[in-house]
Amino acid sequence: MQSEAERVQDIALMSKDSIPIDFIRSEHEQPGITTVHGKVLECPTIDFSNQDDEKILNQIVEASRNWGMYQIVNHDIPNEAISKLQAVGKAFFELPPEEKEVYAKPPDSKSVEGYGTKLQKELEGKKGWVDHLFHRVWPPSAINYQFWPKNPPSYREANEEYVKHLHNVVDKLFKLLSLGLGLEGQELKKAAGGDDMVYLLKINYYPPCPRPDLALGVVAHTDMSALTILVPNDVQGLQACRDGQWYDVRYIPNALVIHIGDQMEIMSNGKYKSVLHRSTVTKEKTRLSWPVFIEPPQDRVVGPLPQLVKEDNPPKYKAKKFGDYCYCKLNKIPQ
Repeated sequence: MQSEAERVQDIALMSKDSIPIDFIRSEHEQPGITTVHGKVLECPTIDFSNQDDEKILNQIVEASRNWGMYQIVNHDIPNEAISKLQAVGKAFFELPPEEKEVYAKPPDSKSVEGYGTKLQKELEGKKGWVDHLFHRVWPPSAINYQFWPKNPPSYREANEEYVKHLHNVVDKLFKLLSLGLGLEGQELKKAAGGDDMVYLLKINYYPPCPRPDLALGVVAHTDMSALTILVPNDVQGLQACRDGQWYDVRYIPNALVIHIGDQMEIMSNGKYKSVLHRSTVTKEKTRLSWPVFIEPPQDRVVGPLPQLVKEDNPPKYKAKKFGDYCYCKLNKIPQ
C-alpha cells in the first residue's frame, strides 16, 4: 500500500508555493511553455439526435480519421445520470484518507483496479499531479465489487445507472465506425470481443496545484482502449496535440468526449487514429474526469481486421493479446 504521504491529494495540501521536484516537467513538457495560449481547440461536435444517419456517419468517420477525438451532444444519457455519477465520485475522493485506502490497489496486483496514484513507468521518472480510482463496470462477470466504494451509499446505483445508458452510445459508435470502414455494422464490435467487451471506469482526481505551469495531471499518451468515453467536470484541463502543438479542448457541459484508442487504430489498420492527449491542472480548483475505457477482454487477440488487409494495404500492426499489449505499453516495452 502506498503511504498516504504519496497521494497527490495530500501533497497538494502541503504545497504552498512550490511543488516537489518529481512533479516538475522538463521544458519540452511544461504546459506553461508548450501550450498554445489564447486558442481553444474546436474539435468536432456531433449531434446524436440528428435524424440524418448519413450525415452522422460521415461526421464520425471524418472525426475519427482526422482528429481521433470528438464531442457528442444530445446522446440520450440523461444529464441527471451524469451529474449523479460525478457527485458520488467526487464524494469518494473527499472521504478521509484512511477510508479511501481500503480500496487501494494491492501492491502485487496484475490489474489496474483500485485506488492509486502511480500508473505507468515514466521515462524521466516524473509523476503526474493526479490520484485515481479504477474499477470495471461491465460486464457483470468482470466486476470486482471490492474496488467499488461503499461510501457514499449511492455510489453503486449511480454507476450502474450511468452504464445502463452508456450501452446505446457504445453500440451506436461501434456500428458507425464499422460502416465507415465499409464493413457490416457488427464487425468491429465482434472483433473487439462482442458482448465480452470490458468497460473500465477511471476517476481522475487532480487537486489544485501551486505551479500548474510546471506540472501535468496526466502525461501525453494515447489510450490503450478501443474507444474511450469521458465526462469531465467543468474545470478546464483536457489538451489535445494537433500538428505538434498542444491546445486546450473546449469544455461543453454534458457532452461526451470520445477518444479513438489504440485498439481501434489497430483494428482499422490505421484508418482511424488514436488521439495524443494530456491533462493540465489549475491553481485554485480541483478537476475531475470520468473516462470509461471500452476494451477487449485481456486474452482477446486484436489485429488489423482481415477484411481490410489487401495487397495494396498490408497489415501495419502486429496482432497480439490485448493484455500483452497493455503490459508492453505501461512498461514502455516496444510493441
